[in-house]
Amino acid sequence: MDIKVRVGRIVAGLRKLYPKAKVELDYKTPLELLVATILSAQCTDKRVNMVTPALFARFRTARDYAEARPAELEAMIHSTGFFRAKASSIQAAAAKMVSEFKGEVPGTMDDLRTLKGVGRKTANVILGAVFNKAEGIVVDTHVKRLAFRMGLSDCKDPEDIEAGLMALLPRKDWIFFSQAMVWHGRRVCSAASPDCPACSLKGFCPKRGL
Repeated sequence: MDIKVRVGRIVAGLRKLYPKAKVELDYKTPLELLVATILSAQCTDKRVNMVTPALFARFRTARDYAEARPAELEAMIHSTGFFRAKASSIQAAAAKMVSEFKGEVPGTMDDLRTLKGVGRKTANVILGAVFNKAEGIVVDTHVKRLAFRMGLSDCKDPEDIEAGLMALLPRKDWIFFSQAMVWHGRRVCSAASPDCPACSLKGFCPKRGL
């Protein structure tokens, strides 16, 4: 099957399965999503969502995070793993927002990537969910796995995978595709035991690596 045809059918299938696919991190403000996304590195969204209610109640502004005692912040995010590095990233990002962006989360890829702890993946999450800007495609562990299994990418580097997917998909689908692929990876196409028999995308998925 031609790859353009395959990707079109995958997007159509995902829209039927997950018409309301969105970020599954809990947040109310751009700052909360930024912090939650940094915490989600090598950690499940479920765990992050258990930690953030108390965190968001304690720290409400970028200045709050920038001026926090590192030990207190580290203790509150300890269970998300790599807590010292994450606390350092959050505080440095917050300090830069205070000094250069009037305490607000910036709304461009270039500006977001000047913040410590923010790479293309995190920036794409924020731009899509908060600003409704399709600047790229989120490539997390689920999207990376599914892009290979579905025959959409042979690359291993996330930025190379992203570039290939962006070339295949119309920009209007980028934000939806990012989140729907994550949902499918969590609900059906898991790493260890994908439920291929029950998958409605199986008719046009080559099931590579399985």
